Amino acid sequence: MAGALFFVITVFNAEARQSLDFSTISEGQLGLVENQLGSFPGYTLFAPKHNTMTYLIDNNGYLVHQWIKSTYEPGQTVYLLENGNLLRCCFTHNKGLTRGGEGGRLEEYDWDDNLVWEYSYASSDYMMHHDIAILPNGNILALAVEKKTYAECTATGFTPRNLRDRELYPDYVIEIEPTRPKGGKIVWEWHLWDHLIQNSSPEKANYGVVSAHPELVDVNCNGRPVAAFWNHMNSIDYNADLDQILLSVRGSSEIWIIDHSTTTAEAKGHTGGKIGKGGDILYRWGNPAAYDQGDGRNQQLFDQHDAQWIPEGYPGAGNILIFNNGLNRGYSSLEEITPPMDEKGNYIIATDNPFGPEAPVWDYTAEDRNEFYSSEISGAHRLPNGNTLVCAGVLGVFFEVDPEGKTVWKYVNPVVRGGILAQGETPGKDSRGHYWNAVFKVHRYPVDYPGLAGKDLSPLSVVELPEELKGKTGLDNQSGGGGGFSQNSDISADRMKLLRSLGYL
Repeated sequence: MAGALFFVITVFNAEARQSLDFSTISEGQLGLVENQLGSFPGYTLFAPKHNTMTYLIDNNGYLVHQWIKSTYEPGQTVYLLENGNLLRCCFTHNKGLTRGGEGGRLEEYDWDDNLVWEYSYASSDYMMHHDIAILPNGNILALAVEKKTYAECTATGFTPRNLRDRELYPDYVIEIEPTRPKGGKIVWEWHLWDHLIQNSSPEKANYGVVSAHPELVDVNCNGRPVAAFWNHMNSIDYNADLDQILLSVRGSSEIWIIDHSTTTAEAKGHTGGKIGKGGDILYRWGNPAAYDQGDGRNQQLFDQHDAQWIPEGYPGAGNILIFNNGLNRGYSSLEEITPPMDEKGNYIIATDNPFGPEAPVWDYTAEDRNEFYSSEISGAHRLPNGNTLVCAGVLGVFFEVDPEGKTVWKYVNPVVRGGILAQGETPGKDSRGHYWNAVFKVHRYPVDYPGLAGKDLSPLSVVELPEELKGKTGLDNQSGGGGGFSQNSDISADRMKLLRSLGYL
């Protein structure tokens, strides 16, 4: 009977909240907005971008677990491992090397919130950032940047007028073998700097015809001045069947695929590995102008995030799903593409043509294109039932759509920099126009996920504070900060216990 009552109450609450759309966040609706019968059952993991907490909620918007001991904001994503531990990227504020997406540290916590591994990778010359991918052997692929001086850049053929900051932080990838409880060994590397081409200085070794070499990266950046964080990679994914790495490269509005089957030495060159092309780019898509095979009319990605292969056994398996932010286009969308491959596993590109496909096999755009526009951060991933879970990052809104584009689940993050908002309060915006409840991306784990086996997932409470605390949190319409709230004797004892455990009482 208790279970049935719980179901009725939560369904009623969800139906009562259905009227919210993304343009009405300022009206103060927080937590669960809707949960329809077609949503995929599971648990959603998220780490508010401006706080140190990590939350796991059920489809009814109830908190079932939390990790509270990290002292770092996310830098930028978090994952639940198959052993039930939390792997968290941390923002170390290391001299702002990337000026966006900073990281520098990894932390692993067990289910009881004990720190079981830590690894730092940051200095004034290099830094880990944004995202990681866990390999089947337990090693971790991570994005990193390395500093290149003005002299190093011009020696490689960069046009001085394009070096806006007179230095560059190009991306590279490292594979870390953890040495617990602290530290790790780098066992493989791939550096973008080893795969450059330019067509302005014939005397330099990397001179060539850019359009004839899509496997290389043009140093002259489509003729545009660029910030130091040049490539601005923001996601990394791994395909074990192909032994390949998928990278989202925001700086050129492209996704790239590279070979992981190489040695580190082979990754520096143009031969070796299973495909025989060393560390050169095997496939790229989104903006053919980046390799002189098109112009703005051919561009399909706009400062995208979170490119990932759809897993085996899921609808669309083997395809690539991308959150297309739409910066300078004015609206966001999801794109699912099928990379063209031959029977030998080579990516197909026709002579004097860009990589295909010409169009996605599936895409999603809201009827009102402004409804979930998120110019930065954000992500999406396919669920086993064919639905897609989306994080409109700068809005702090998570939603699930079915293959026809119908929204079946929606949630608004109530956590900001200074604490947790009460129902009816608003997150406010930072100097860039992002809400203070922003989230980099989220993950939905099925109820039978190995990391959840044997765990107590009893609903504890909603995350948002009760409406009776509205106006007492010191957070409403503030800059995401400020001061706590007064105790209220009308709050249940269980709720008070939870608030104390979270550090807000």
